[in-house]
Amino acid sequence: MGKHNKIVMNSPKIIVMEYIYVLLGAAIIAFGFNAFLFPNQVASGGVSGISTILHGLFGWNAGIVQYAFNIPLFIAGVVILGKNFGLKSFIGTIALPFFVILFEEMDALTTNSLLAALFGGIVVGLGIGLVFKGKASTGGTDLLAQIITKYTGLTLGTSVLMIDGLIALSAAIVFDLEKGLYALIGLYVTTKTIDIVQLGFSQSKMVYIITNKQDEMRDAIYKEINRGVTKMPSFGGYTGEQRLMLMVVVYQTEFTKLKQVIQTVDATAFVIVSDAYEVLGEGFKRV
Repeated sequence: MGKHNKIVMNSPKIIVMEYIYVLLGAAIIAFGFNAFLFPNQVASGGVSGISTILHGLFGWNAGIVQYAFNIPLFIAGVVILGKNFGLKSFIGTIALPFFVILFEEMDALTTNSLLAALFGGIVVGLGIGLVFKGKASTGGTDLLAQIITKYTGLTLGTSVLMIDGLIALSAAIVFDLEKGLYALIGLYVTTKTIDIVQLGFSQSKMVYIITNKQDEMRDAIYKEINRGVTKMPSFGGYTGEQRLMLMVVVYQTEFTKLKQVIQTVDATAFVIVSDAYEVLGEGFKRV
């Protein structure tokens, strides 16, 4: 029997890069928190939002509050969930409050709460996305959400939304309604930024075409756009009729031309278009 090449998933270089992602991500989160969110009382979810609220109520140091929540939650996650969260997640849990304390004397970059919510959300989302790229987390309410999910049967998304919603509501009560609304804006922007860091900007479109002229459509797409087409069997839900569905992936710059080709070959074709965030293979990015 021939020898198979072993795929190295955890080479020293990859492991070092993951730790760099975690530490750099934690530093960026802390910068966004101290430069935008905290000084403007934008409590956009998570333990950082809780620390902002408790500082507003009692004047407690935000970094110390985050340590006080993160470490017990990490231990509870290990004990209750029975998962090995790993050294990187523990480092993320410790590093984030450390950087918050390290940067606590820096001046706010804006006193406009809306700008703080928008840019704070972007910077914090960038940091969290980098931590996720390092295959780790910074602990906090994500672990609490998993614990709630285990004992209540709620989905993880619902648990996270419930916790962050309560934090935003608390901000509205402790500070004012506008602060609570800004917190929701910051939370939304953070979530979208995390998606961009993990998935990238969508530069391609995935197009499904249902037509009676499969061969003509395939040939026209190849000739005019130089893209391959995949044939997929499909069945009409009402008629039960089997028809072939074509799938093609194109760059956004090619999409308008593809629509023109489809319209020319079969104006009655049924077309479904969705974003393709990452395409690997010939004609696109290499694997």
